[in-house]
Amino acid sequence: MNYQSTRGNSPVVSAAEAIKLGIAPDGGLFVPTDKVTITYEELANLVPLSYGERATFILKHFLTDFTEEELSQCVDAAYGGQKFDTPDVAPVRSLTGDLSVLELWHGPTCAFKDMALQMLPQFLVRAIAKTGETSHIVILVATSGDTGKAALEGFANIPGTSIIVFFPQEGVSEVQKMQMVTQEGQNVHVVAVQGNFDDTQSGVKQVFGDVDFTGTLKEKGYRLSSANSINWGRLVPQIVYYFSAYADLVKSGTIDLGQAINFVVPTGNFGNILAGFYAREMGLPVKRLICASNANNVLTDFIKTGTYNRNREFFKTTSPSMDILISSNLERLLFELTGRQSDKINTWMTELKESGVYNVDQNTLNMVQSVFWSDFATDKETLATIKKVWVQHNYLVDTHTAVAINVLEKYRQTTGDTTHTVVASTASPFKFNSSVAGAIMGPEALAGKNEFQLLQDLSTFTGWPIPRGLRGLNRRPVLHHKVAGKNEIGQAVRNILL
Repeated sequence: MNYQSTRGNSPVVSAAEAIKLGIAPDGGLFVPTDKVTITYEELANLVPLSYGERATFILKHFLTDFTEEELSQCVDAAYGGQKFDTPDVAPVRSLTGDLSVLELWHGPTCAFKDMALQMLPQFLVRAIAKTGETSHIVILVATSGDTGKAALEGFANIPGTSIIVFFPQEGVSEVQKMQMVTQEGQNVHVVAVQGNFDDTQSGVKQVFGDVDFTGTLKEKGYRLSSANSINWGRLVPQIVYYFSAYADLVKSGTIDLGQAINFVVPTGNFGNILAGFYAREMGLPVKRLICASNANNVLTDFIKTGTYNRNREFFKTTSPSMDILISSNLERLLFELTGRQSDKINTWMTELKESGVYNVDQNTLNMVQSVFWSDFATDKETLATIKKVWVQHNYLVDTHTAVAINVLEKYRQTTGDTTHTVVASTASPFKFNSSVAGAIMGPEALAGKNEFQLLQDLSTFTGWPIPRGLRGLNRRPVLHHKVAGKNEIGQAVRNILL
């Protein structure tokens, strides 16, 4: 399997080369050149397997320059041992007869990003060797909260690499911030940006696009790469858990093999739900992918109208990992749905960069709407949903998962579709404990308490244990505390590397 750029102006490369580069030289995103198809019989064969065995099977179709033994080693290193707090890795919990929750937060940083970012460093080390790369690989990451810590955790002390993470100074929770600034590792750097996530992401992209600077780095023995979901090596492990969730539902007798289901996914950068789209394209029986947004509902508007417009007010919400107005991975979807017409992609992405708006043609919009449905939840609705789920099911959800459940209710009210649906639960409720505690214990429970005190209060009230990755977080030493203006990201990289 080889990989091509969505923008059509870069050479076709191997999987290892695509993972090493992260982003294509022409600014596009790498996508597989060929379609992968999983047969009914192969899907049936996944049912009795472990998560790791399912992962190895799916990954070998996309990463064909890795041996199956190498992929199995990657999987064992990513998901084995005590890294995840359950041997199931990504268990499915039943809430009602037609609703299940896919828990993607059992990894070391308590967020779904662990599913990919425990794997990507394993891929990258092998990709460096396979491509004969001699440069020191520098991973640049823009994060709205969860990616940063998961990437730091995954790349800490990985030989031949360094990682620099940028996060919006006022755009992450205190728990997320402390997870990042207390990260141990000789090769890790963390920088707070005085701006929002889109400022942060745009600044990092500008560094990648600075030909003079990347040339200087190359002379000094450095090569830039990415751990954001623009890197195919970050996205492909996420395809696995859609297949695994389906296999678990069949295994439990919840659905019959071949029966179509829906997935509802809270998403800002579109990578998580895009992995579901690729799973569907491979043959996974998925009827509808429901895209759940918060008040920063640029994706909802796009899916409903075909107009992508980031020129709007930016809201800081209770679901901060979705506070995003520029959804990078949408580019991959549009490339696939237009029949891989890179000229259209170039036009739309240029319009987005120059004016902040683009409009897709009616045929493309029809194809988007044939697969996706979208709506958004306000903060008030999100908090009410957390309480409702707790009261009705004695089940605790974080703010992002609550957005998904609320949007699912709107989908069902609008369409009448009662197809069995899986909600992608993207973070532990303890990562956003201030909002969760306020929702189920009442706002008075928050009085005079910080997020770290509320961890214990929430655990005591619910009987749920504090996840291992969050215990004692505020007692760890702060190891990183750099700050950069939103237009100073490139200079920050220079200061760290040169």
